[in-house]
Amino acid sequence: MLIKDVFLPLIGQPRAPVLAAIEKCVAVAADLGARITALALEEDAFVRPKVVYPDDPESAEPGPIREPGDMQHLLSAFTNAASRSGIRARSLSGRVPADQIGSTFAEHARFSDLTLLPVKPHDSRTESIVETFLFESGRPLLLCPEQHVDVLRPEFENVMIAWDHSARAARAVADALPILQAANAVRVVTATDDKTEAVMQSGASLVDHLREHGIYASFETVDGSGSSIGKVLGSWAHSHAIDAIIMGAYHHSRLNEIVWGGVTKTVIGQPPCWVVMSY
Repeated sequence: MLIKDVFLPLIGQPRAPVLAAIEKCVAVAADLGARITALALEEDAFVRPKVVYPDDPESAEPGPIREPGDMQHLLSAFTNAASRSGIRARSLSGRVPADQIGSTFAEHARFSDLTLLPVKPHDSRTESIVETFLFESGRPLLLCPEQHVDVLRPEFENVMIAWDHSARAARAVADALPILQAANAVRVVTATDDKTEAVMQSGASLVDHLREHGIYASFETVDGSGSSIGKVLGSWAHSHAIDAIIMGAYHHSRLNEIVWGGVTKTVIGQPPCWVVMSY
């Protein structure tokens, strides 16, 4: 499978990190040789109609002229970035109720190979949109951490697979095969407190499978004790200059992770680098 059609949701205020993230996402799509489609959404909030009173000239005066909104600024940033990169691009916009924004994005994502999503750190709205994508789109998601946008590279040369032997991790590996095949180095990493024979055999089997796709990966384990697995993987990725992490989402039940926390919520809250997630 090739990644030929990518999707970029746009929402929120046109802050500097968001604009820089849009630029990086467009650069990733260009590096993949894909077409990119951006969809900007605004909340369709109810506006109370203005009451005009008879014999009251002030009440009949028109309101202030509306300046271009956040949505238009985001679309302009996308259009300019796409023009500079020379990539095939198109843009869409619309207004939907606030509680339908995530599902609307997810519906559009079904018609793409990969969704690129700028992520604001520890933001409940962003986390909600990410979760909706994972459960409703049926497509892989590439998180772009806004807090690291200045150091992110659009080329994924050093890639890490966060391997936990789950079906969702296997799906993430399959979804990310084009990224893995283009990488210079691929490392399969399992965070565990116990290097059992089953753990070692699972990692070796994945390395063997990847070799059949022309991907020559290494396998290693990292001590998972003393901290959350998400933080352990993030620290390992940082110390080894990883460009992108490939991982499955919600290995445990969603309710369990919502209540007690988990790897997925840790990574969504503050991705250490580019992160490909599949569910």
